[in-house]
Amino acid sequence: GKEPLYKPPIYILQEKDNVFVEVAMQHAKDYYDEGTYSFVNCIKTKEGGTHLVGFKSAITKAINLYGRKNNILKENESLQGEDIREGLTAVVNLRIANPQFEGQTKTKLGNSEVKGIVDSVVNDGLAVFLDKNPAAAKALIERALIAYRVRAAARKAQELERKKSALDTATLPGKLADCSESNAEKCEVFLVEGDSAGGSAKQGRDRRFQAILPLRGKILNVEKAMQHRIFDNEEIKNIYTALGVRIGTEEDSKALNIEKLRYHKVVIMCDADVDGSHIATLILTFFFRYMKELIELGYIYIAAPPLYLVKKGAQQHYAWTDTERDDIATELKGGKDINVNIQRYKGLGEMNAEQLWETTMNPSFRTMRRVTIDNAADADHTFSMLMGDEVPPRREFIEKNAKYAKIDV
Repeated sequence: GKEPLYKPPIYILQEKDNVFVEVAMQHAKDYYDEGTYSFVNCIKTKEGGTHLVGFKSAITKAINLYGRKNNILKENESLQGEDIREGLTAVVNLRIANPQFEGQTKTKLGNSEVKGIVDSVVNDGLAVFLDKNPAAAKALIERALIAYRVRAAARKAQELERKKSALDTATLPGKLADCSESNAEKCEVFLVEGDSAGGSAKQGRDRRFQAILPLRGKILNVEKAMQHRIFDNEEIKNIYTALGVRIGTEEDSKALNIEKLRYHKVVIMCDADVDGSHIATLILTFFFRYMKELIELGYIYIAAPPLYLVKKGAQQHYAWTDTERDDIATELKGGKDINVNIQRYKGLGEMNAEQLWETTMNPSFRTMRRVTIDNAADADHTFSMLMGDEVPPRREFIEKNAKYAKIDV
């Protein structure tokens, strides 16, 4: 669903020293993430390895060399790998006789000779493509230059900010009701839609290990927004600060740094209506694009508050589905023609603190859905289609799947 920056995509296929190297790559307009997928003998190398190191090294060298040779880059401008790979989707496929896999899951290629082979093949193949497609080369380099200049400006702004303040750490958001426990493995934070529900959650929680961060309305759709707007957004800044994570590690200035993560359960708690579902989707889009590691580690959850309260006199039961509601009502009637009161919860704020604790926050009773990623490429496509700028794919999806939707407005 993303618009390509240039056509056709770059494709390289060559055998060298009995190693078959195949690479396909394409940059997208108005897209800022990198998606590089690597394989060896049809085995996905999730942890990368020497073939990926060689690929990244080659594209950085080849594009800088072409840019200087054709006066697109100034003498003092040197593109970093992260600038060039912004918005890039690439597949690196290798066939090799005796692969040596490393890492905990044995999905990291360790053959030292492969780095130089892939570097050489990709460097030569990319140079040929750039020479034959000058318009594509110029578009690619100009796109990388924007990333380079944004990064340089951000670094200068960061240095200026550090000079202004002796503090290098942000204070916790004022709206955060923190817990007393300091062991992140035991702590959980609820991202709650609205101040009303946030108030009930703060009163009903177990203060020892449960923190509450109320969010004001719908957060920014990060799929459509420019990066500087995302990091200027107050609600998103509050999420970063409350969780204790930041951008930048020693190895990668764009990577998520979770060394000081404060909670190992991050629970999205929204109303059980259309608006609540939309807000939850916006928050999930943010986590998938900017804190994917937390999803991969199993730290992101979605709360499942009940949809109904079914009452008869002093007896009351909660129901999470229409079927469950009907079964409870039938049981309470006991075959008699009597009224049973059924309340539909459309907002978390309709529950008092005790009800919210009993149904949604109490670890011994609640139901929570852990967010997982079965297929990263499919998830990437789905978020782009549902939350991105392109309307036709989204309209087609809605028309095909509308009959399955159970909408309660």
